[in-house]
Amino acid sequence: MLTSVQKEILQSLINLYRKSKCTSVKCENIAQLMGRNSGTIRNQMQSLRSLGLVKGVPGPRGGYKPTLEAYHTLNIQDDPCEIHVPIYVNGTSIPDISVNKIEFNSILKPGDCEATISVLGDIKQLDLDDEIKIGPTPVNNLTVTGTIVGRDDVDNVLLLKTDSIQSVPNIKIKDIATTDVITINPEDNIADVAELLISNEIKGAPVVNNGKIMGIVMFKEIVKMISEKVFEIRAKSFMDSHVITASDNISLMRAMDMMYQNNLSLMVLLDENDEISGVVSFTDILERLVIA
Repeated sequence: MLTSVQKEILQSLINLYRKSKCTSVKCENIAQLMGRNSGTIRNQMQSLRSLGLVKGVPGPRGGYKPTLEAYHTLNIQDDPCEIHVPIYVNGTSIPDISVNKIEFNSILKPGDCEATISVLGDIKQLDLDDEIKIGPTPVNNLTVTGTIVGRDDVDNVLLLKTDSIQSVPNIKIKDIATTDVITINPEDNIADVAELLISNEIKGAPVVNNGKIMGIVMFKEIVKMISEKVFEIRAKSFMDSHVITASDNISLMRAMDMMYQNNLSLMVLLDENDEISGVVSFTDILERLVIA
């Protein structure tokens, strides 16, 4: 059983090891982080080494590295040099800390839900009542927001009163895309385009000429033209030529980010041969999230 001082030293070593991009850490650096004497840290390191929790690295650039057993002892499941789960505090990203584990203490009353967050990094820079956002996490794209209501500096744990818990399904965008793609000819007049969209019950479609994507026409553009009493105009003249395409193999999370960053209502998907394989709209994404 480790003492509280040994646990704090081991946690500080892992934090500094991660921050230094997995290079050995000197006792002086650990002592500075903890506000303790470096001689005390050095003595404790010998005990931790005998327990198989740290290993020494000789040489002028040497120091100590945590072993896999150290991660297991502190209930850290993954190598922190490989995975980074971001934390935002009061709207600002904190790049030198990451999340290792999230445990929900209660989910029966969402308004009173609390979460225990195991953190990699120096949590002393975080204060009670800070607004915090965690994620998205790998695999399940979980995002948690809330307020810090407790902090344990020895075990590097935060207690969070949650405001919201969100998760995006880990699926490919092609899984929710419309694969029977309706296309518009750039020479089609506005009446023909309107009839095409209405008859197929869609809100938009790509404009394609000889296999090349020229633009996107959304139904709202047709409404705009009609409101301006423009009845004789071809698709090529009112289409949106700002076309963003994506591989149909990207994740739903990645597709959402692309559509948001580029302010897209409809995105065209391409297969491995760069041919149109589907289209996806924000409505498609919202419907999938509702039933997730």
